[in-house]
Amino acid sequence: MTATAVEISAPELADRLLAWYDRHRRRLPWRAEPGETPDPYRVWLSEIMLQQTTVATVGPYFQRFTERWPRVEDLAAAELDDVLSAWAGLGYYARARNLHRCAQVVAENHGGQFPDTVEGLKALPGIGDYTSAAIAAIAFDRPATILDGNVERVIARLRLVTDPLPGAKKTLKTRAAEITPTVRPGDYAQAIMDLGATVCSPRKPKCLTCTWSDACSARVAGVAEQLPRKAPKKTKPTRTGTCFFVVGGDGDILLRRRPETGLLGGMQEVPSTPWDEAQSDPSGDLAHAPLPGVEWRPLEGVVRHTFTHFHLELTVLAARVEGAPAVADSRWWPIDRIGEAALPTVMAKVVKHAARALA
Repeated sequence: MTATAVEISAPELADRLLAWYDRHRRRLPWRAEPGETPDPYRVWLSEIMLQQTTVATVGPYFQRFTERWPRVEDLAAAELDDVLSAWAGLGYYARARNLHRCAQVVAENHGGQFPDTVEGLKALPGIGDYTSAAIAAIAFDRPATILDGNVERVIARLRLVTDPLPGAKKTLKTRAAEITPTVRPGDYAQAIMDLGATVCSPRKPKCLTCTWSDACSARVAGVAEQLPRKAPKKTKPTRTGTCFFVVGGDGDILLRRRPETGLLGGMQEVPSTPWDEAQSDPSGDLAHAPLPGVEWRPLEGVVRHTFTHFHLELTVLAARVEGAPAVADSRWWPIDRIGEAALPTVMAKVVKHAARALA
């Protein structure tokens, strides 16, 4: 006789999870304590930071942001360069630009108050389906259904959804919505994320301690660790490019601001060629050099970095020039203050590589 999961009603599942959460909730810097009213600004800030980033990584960034800009109006009044500098290292820099723009919209158009509905939140810059639902639930106790990676995993196992992601997202959202309660929906949203993060983990889930264990169809079927299934990843292409590391007469280095739109938009960079999949052509690359008539020295080695959709390999050409000649969209930056330059990780690698080679 084949074992089957115990059928438990959605309200009872929600009640069980909330009771578990009351005993085992994680204490996080952005999370209100029991009895406290959540601060929508802190909820929003944490949710933007946590997109494709771990809780452990976000913690120090969140602390620094809220100490420097304790209210949304403070963040709105900040210089974008300061925000980008504080964000450096978190990656996906469009989030930082949208964060700043969203703060300005909330401060200027909403009197510093975040909208309290999914629809109102989704109209703000940088807020999509998941983030709007998470903020509405956690900050305003709206019965909104969230679906992040943790929730996808929990629901796929609980309801034995075997279709691979991302195609299964619609089914998972529907099954998750069936359980989302109207009572304490904010706590429930945080509870199901905590369950996925601490109990229903990707590998070696702690099924024996799970409050939904007897109702979990994947556990009964012995396939919990295999879910959720994911469609095979496409092979990432490799792009190449050349960076031009220029040292001025005072020892400053030349940095250039990237266009506001596109990859790493608005961030500073060591001037470089476009990045494409064709092999780099040294003679053609020099057409992109930031200064004419300069003698360039190739540095040994290659700087490698991986983005979401491609690998990148950069060669570096170095040069020294007299003084600090003006270059369009560029500035000379003291090498001993390079940490303040809001460089994306790939460009920090370039600077480190060049400084080591030239030393």
